Amino acid sequence: MNAWTHEARLLVRSRPDVAALVLLLALSTLAVLAGLREAARQQHTLAHLAQLQQQVLQDQAAKLTRAGEAGTAAYYTFHDTWDAPSPAAFLALGLRDATPYVLRVRALALQAQLHEGETFNPELALAGRFDYAFVLVYLAPLVLIALLYDLVSGERRAGRLGLLLALPGGSGRGLWLRRAGLRAGLALGGLLLPVLIAALWQGMPGLLLAGVVAATTAYVLFWAALSVVLATRIASPAASATALVGGWVLLTLLLPTLANAVLARAVPVHQGVDLMLAQRQAVHGGWDEPREATLQRFFSGHPQWQHSTALPAGFSWKWYYAFQQLGDESVAEAFQAYRASLLARQQWTARLGWLLPGVGVQTALHRQAQTDLQAQLAYQDDIAAFHARLRQYYYPYLFDERRFTRHDFAAQPRFTASPRPEDAAALSLAGLAAAALVAAALAWRWPTRAGWPDRR
Repeated sequence: MNAWTHEARLLVRSRPDVAALVLLLALSTLAVLAGLREAARQQHTLAHLAQLQQQVLQDQAAKLTRAGEAGTAAYYTFHDTWDAPSPAAFLALGLRDATPYVLRVRALALQAQLHEGETFNPELALAGRFDYAFVLVYLAPLVLIALLYDLVSGERRAGRLGLLLALPGGSGRGLWLRRAGLRAGLALGGLLLPVLIAALWQGMPGLLLAGVVAATTAYVLFWAALSVVLATRIASPAASATALVGGWVLLTLLLPTLANAVLARAVPVHQGVDLMLAQRQAVHGGWDEPREATLQRFFSGHPQWQHSTALPAGFSWKWYYAFQQLGDESVAEAFQAYRASLLARQQWTARLGWLLPGVGVQTALHRQAQTDLQAQLAYQDDIAAFHARLRQYYYPYLFDERRFTRHDFAAQPRFTASPRPEDAAALSLAGLAAAALVAAALAWRWPTRAGWPDRR
């Protein structure tokens, strides 16, 4: 205990080290507060939209059922769907910046509605969000480098290196591991303290909190161990700092960017807007095709409505909704290929995280926060399931030509989000832990006295 107290006193006397730790605590706190504020804003938006939806439906009920036509009600009624932020979303906002978490859909063709939200301004998303994931991935390694880069050279400058190397144990390993461990532990505390407080306040499930703590600990251990390895093998503090900052640039900026470019070329993904345009082209083309032929094409895939009466002269809602669904079915294969390409790229990104700790911890945090691609696709699946229920509800009124009343309007399906299972991102955490253990093993192989760099 005395040794730890002594190390703590030495640390307190080092103003740059104390400033670095306070700065990390402040950045982590600000990032958590910013994430909580954004999650609360999204929750408030969802609650406000739910109230508006109820009010709009009440106002529309009489107007849209006056003629008794289900087609009119289905065309003019928008239904809100939503993807509420998870209890851990405040830590890593991920794709919630670039993809919609609220979407209003009608019983028309789905694909165009599903991908309209991709038309966001890319310049607004370029800067990204200042969240906990950003602080952990990009800023925490710099603080650890500042704390540990002169672990040896600092003692040499103070004239204590020879004395420390003469301590029992041959090289003072225990003393300097304790010194490095104290700094890394305080940095870890500065990162996790705001997270733990916010997690308790948010009621974050224990499994998710354990995953966040594990990911943070493994990432801090990796960078602390890497800093110790270089600081104990490079004599010059400037050279040690340069090597560590170069490693940070390589591992967190350069290699992920290059890997992303390679993935984009190796696994091409067409934009969702292409699906939207193809589907709209198919739907708009339906106006020019013979109505009977369109309806027969629809009946061939949906024979349960084949008993419907012949088309009347003029406009018919059942023909209109039939070619809307045919428009969706015309791009069904392209939609599945689009999703498969997205998932393939996501899987390769997760594998890349086994080699690049920055990518690994980011993947793990986004999975735990349910703000990654998988969460976005799960939301789209919920919308598609709700849209299918909407069609199933309206089609008996359209094809059996039943009168649509206010009671029927009130009984329309309502969107419900499916429960999302907690995911601790075990594979990403395993890769991250392996990288941290390898770095720690290298750091443990402390140089012997003969192996200490003696250049000044």
